[in-house]
Amino acid sequence: MDALAGLLEGPRARGAFMIRACFDPPWCVRVEDRAPLTIMLVVRGDAWVVPDGGQPLPLRAGDLAIARGPDPYLCADDPKTAPQAVILPGGECTYPDGRSLKGHWELGVRSWGDRLDGSTVLLIGTYMMQGEVSRRLLDALPPLLSLTSDVWECPLTPILAEEMVRDEPGQEVVLDRLLDLLMIASLRAWFSRPEAAAPAWYRALADPVVGRVLRLVQDDPAHPWTVATLAAKAGVSRAALARRFSELVGEPPMAYLTGWRLALAADRLRETDDTLDSIARHVGYGSAFALSSAFKRVYGVSPQEHRARAA
Repeated sequence: MDALAGLLEGPRARGAFMIRACFDPPWCVRVEDRAPLTIMLVVRGDAWVVPDGGQPLPLRAGDLAIARGPDPYLCADDPKTAPQAVILPGGECTYPDGRSLKGHWELGVRSWGDRLDGSTVLLIGTYMMQGEVSRRLLDALPPLLSLTSDVWECPLTPILAEEMVRDEPGQEVVLDRLLDLLMIASLRAWFSRPEAAAPAWYRALADPVVGRVLRLVQDDPAHPWTVATLAAKAGVSRAALARRFSELVGEPPMAYLTGWRLALAADRLRETDDTLDSIARHVGYGSAFALSSAFKRVYGVSPQEHRARAA
């Protein structure tokens, strides 16, 4: 598995919050839903995304933005427009003073705002739960990123726009899978750009020594790797590998290996019903106890608690 495929093998939406937002200026929505990942696609008109304490990001028709939670942000016609609504966890909508907005801006099936033919139309998809997106992917992303229509044309826009307003049996599952495809396609396009702030380990794959070691670890995490065996495979000394790896990746080889194994374990806990013993063997731990101890030390919860939360 190549590094990018490993990074993007999720996400897995489950009952994602999907909406077609239609507005006429002035409009502004404050998002405080603490969702791990939200994608916004501008179909018509202009919009701004304004993160708290960050630089406003302008969006034009055909542009796409991805916001990584949990920090709040504004989505508006202009950065100076005051919020008219607040989106809370679970997709709950209120006025800024806390009064419920339920039913007030509803325009039909998964449509919300002023009017269906508003001057600005956005398609918005939100992963509601942390377990739907792997920690490896979230850690690799900046708080806010965008792809403009001049560098990437989204082939899924018309399909998503058509499916979003349907109300048929199984439609939620269709939209979940479309959101996954849109997220993967857009992130793949973003990671391929030279200016993308890819994680250090991703850039280090181009190095002839560190890149080989990273591939060995990623391809066979269950192997009983040591710095010595990795250095021998890469054709360098232990000291040279430790120094070069730390310089390029930002942590020692064995620390990276531990993080990789635990990230894989977290994904398998979320996506499978495998026993803890089976997962431990798959990712390179000698026992369920050893995996549990390392998992709780890094993630702050036991593997069982992580699986329960993801479910």
